[in-house]
This record gives sequence, C-alpha cells and structure tokens, in this order.
Amino acid sequence: MAKYAYPAVFTEEDNGYSICFPDIEGCYTSAEDITEGIAMAEDVLCLTLYWREKEGREIPAPSGVNDVAHKEREFVSLVACDTDWYRRFYDSKSVKKTLTIPSWLNDLAERSGINFSGVLQEALKAELRIG
Repeated sequence: MAKYAYPAVFTEEDNGYSICFPDIEGCYTSAEDITEGIAMAEDVLCLTLYWREKEGREIPAPSGVNDVAHKEREFVSLVACDTDWYRRFYDSKSVKKTLTIPSWLNDLAERSGINFSGVLQEALKAELRIG
C-alpha cells in the first residue's frame, strides 16, 4: 500500500503549532503557521511510513478522525501521503542490475543505439502501472 491518510492532532502553541499522529509512535513535527504545519505534517507522515515500509515494519491502522480525542486549543485533521511518490522523489539513486537477453537482440539494440537502462526503466514503469 502506498497511499495513506491518518488523523493528526494540531496543538496551537504560543509560537505556532505542534503536530502529532497518535497512531504512529514518534511521528510528530511543528510549524510556525497552519499552512506550514499541514506541509510539515504531510512530510513527516510520509517519511515515517516510507521508513517503516523500507524496514518491513508494521504500518498501524489509522484511527477514525472522530475517534481521536483532543483538548482545548487542539483540532484533529486527516493528513494524506503517498509513499510511492515520496520514494520516487527522494530515493532516486541508481542501482546496477545484471540481466540476460539473447545475443541477437543485444546486437540489434546496440546497432540501433538503444539505451538499455532507459528502455528497462520505461518497461518496468509500464508493467507496474506507475508514471
């Protein structure tokens, strides 16, 4: 799964907002205003879930937005993120892969100036139905 939505508790502080995700241990941030707070909340949620996916750790189920308790000077809002987008944006280092193709196909492709890496990347994206 790559798209998530979790409730976040936004707490109004004297100098901005603190934001935490009650369902995800250690997932919190802060911001000077609400616009920055929403952006920061999306970023920390995506980063946290991305690392959980990468490490094979459990992704907790999100609570319902109306099930999250909050105090005075707090409000709860859903925050969404897409870890596939995050992965493509931030984890774009290249990795070397070894593959085997028939010799005749290799010869034809080389004579045509085919970029093997580019073709493989496009084919994998098409097969995985990602942009």
